[in-house]
Amino acid sequence: MQAFSDQLPARSRHLLRTLITRYIQDGEPVGSQTLARVAGLDVSAATIRNILAEMEEVGLLSSAHASAGRIPTAHGYRVFVDSLVQMQPPGEEDLSRLRQELASGAGTQALLGSASQLLSAMSQFVGVVSAPRRTRFAFRQIDFVALDANRVLAIVVFADNEVQNRIIEARRSWEPGELEQVANYLNAQFAGMPLSGIRQHLLLELRSARSELERLLSQSVELAEQALQPPEDDILLAGQTRLLGVQDLTNLERLRELFELFASKREILQLLERTIQAPGVRIFIGEETGMVPLEGVSLVTAPYVAEGQVLGVLGVIGPSRMAYDRMIPLVTATAEALGAAFSTPPHGSK
Repeated sequence: MQAFSDQLPARSRHLLRTLITRYIQDGEPVGSQTLARVAGLDVSAATIRNILAEMEEVGLLSSAHASAGRIPTAHGYRVFVDSLVQMQPPGEEDLSRLRQELASGAGTQALLGSASQLLSAMSQFVGVVSAPRRTRFAFRQIDFVALDANRVLAIVVFADNEVQNRIIEARRSWEPGELEQVANYLNAQFAGMPLSGIRQHLLLELRSARSELERLLSQSVELAEQALQPPEDDILLAGQTRLLGVQDLTNLERLRELFELFASKREILQLLERTIQAPGVRIFIGEETGMVPLEGVSLVTAPYVAEGQVLGVLGVIGPSRMAYDRMIPLVTATAEALGAAFSTPPHGSK
């Protein structure tokens, strides 16, 4: 879109920026008389009307009828965010809040929850954060507890101090002593390894049974596989109800579809996954998401990175008429703060 914006005369670019900024601020169609008054150009309202009509013809603006004011289309917003928006970075107070509430030492889930809540509170829209894949974290310790004849509770502690409990449906009953032996073996052999590197090694080790202990362990392949299986990726959402009061989102059927999308999370996660390898901020406006419930909605995203590795994506979901000049720097700053929290070792760890 940068090239398309460059094709517009400077006066047209200035009027488009002024119109969209005014519309985002007031939520009302912007007319030529208003632009003549606020744009700071030495041209008549009639000249401005002609320029607006030209931009409407190329799909940047729309209007209810010829004499009505104009509003930006999704295409107009795209040109605006790609090349015309003038960023307003967060102030020192907001940056300090991000650093304090996303401080290292908190568990992963606590950090992610704080990030989504902060994004929602500071944007007044929906904050969304995708959780890091557990395959990227080493596990520190595992313990097993027999619940009944064929169910075992696996307690897995990861290197980031996150604890996950998993109930395993076993094919045989396990004595407490046997479970202790299996846990001791897994902790001795695999602690410190990421889950992604354990599975193949685990199968090779445990299926080549020789000693009595190894025969016991060979029977525990299913138990260990389920216990160390990476969970499905997840996202955390905060502030969905804030959209109920947004002027631009008054279609009840569309809101219902949007909340169903939030509840299922799967498609939102897939959308975030599309951005995970893209550096910097990515913005989806309306139909660019490819999802009908998100038409009329924009998603501003950025990956968060720790020690050179992309862990996940966070962002803000709100109406297309959002203050992009504030949302883009806010998402960038939050991603940097969250990445910094993951890069700093928790207190007490080596």
